[in-house]
Amino acid sequence: MKTKEFSFDLPEDLIAQTPADRRGTSRLLVIDRSTGEWTDSSMSDFPLFLEPGSLLVVNNSRVRKARVYGESDTGGRVEFLFLEENLDHSWQTMVTKSKKQRPGKQFVFKDSDGNPVHEAEIVSANDDGTRTVRFDRPVDESFFHSCGHVPLPPYIRRDDNFTDETRYQTVYAKAEGSVAAPTAGLHFTDEILGRIRSMGIDVVEVTLHVGPGTFLPVRTDSLEDHHMHFERYEVCQATADAINKAKAEGRKVVATGTTSVRTLESAWDASAGRLKAGQGRTNLFIMPGYEFHVVDQLLTNFHTPESTLLVLVSAFAGKEHILAAYRHAVEDGYHFFSYGDATFLK
Repeated sequence: MKTKEFSFDLPEDLIAQTPADRRGTSRLLVIDRSTGEWTDSSMSDFPLFLEPGSLLVVNNSRVRKARVYGESDTGGRVEFLFLEENLDHSWQTMVTKSKKQRPGKQFVFKDSDGNPVHEAEIVSANDDGTRTVRFDRPVDESFFHSCGHVPLPPYIRRDDNFTDETRYQTVYAKAEGSVAAPTAGLHFTDEILGRIRSMGIDVVEVTLHVGPGTFLPVRTDSLEDHHMHFERYEVCQATADAINKAKAEGRKVVATGTTSVRTLESAWDASAGRLKAGQGRTNLFIMPGYEFHVVDQLLTNFHTPESTLLVLVSAFAGKEHILAAYRHAVEDGYHFFSYGDATFLK
């Protein structure tokens, strides 16, 4: 399947640069995935589109302030994106001006007041373009809180600010480890979740720590030649039990965001016909032709052209249905991407 089949024209002024004035007030495009028909609505009305007895699944990963500036031993300022800690307490990172960032190069990391906090050295340049960095001593989350910035996606063309520290985070975020927000969940408020629960709909959590692959374009002409980055996920036993019970009883499982979809489908045990609890790593690439085992409905944002996320929602609701709905969204002025409006595929 050709990557260019998942392209569409998007005016730059429809790429949301800031969140809505109030959380939970974004627009919602409801798409019937069996017919392709759509309804213009708002996120505040999202509970009205859910069937009583459904099960809502959210990703509770918390965004780490993983974008940190280091000062090199030659005086240059370099931006690091800290992806994941290794077993030896070194870190996998993405680095600006990467060709110049060779093993042996040393950096000082300072807090917001300019005080040195840690020193680190690049110890290896990796085949995937990342750099392995080892600190003078192990770091914990306090390092990122004192030195880091919110890792806004590259299509948000401004510096992060204080507002992003709360708005680029879901209200139920718990497990720190993502370098990008599971953005569909940004639309939920405690009030909206309360209304959903009052309808007899349980809300359960999974964890998938979102990696930088969510922003990377598909650079191959054929989708089959694209390789996804691995991301860590966890499904607790209570969530697995609740989902298995819902599936057995014929109740709808509603995923919040593509990260929840990939977690649930990765944790599905085909041989047992059940969702399996536990931890894992997934590079599952869902494209048209994929058979969904767990997810019945999906709340998600509008996605970038020729992206793995657009391919996933096309697999779920049909490419022609999605592209037609996206054309309507462009014509009607919906806002796109992380801080943009939402879609509900039912």
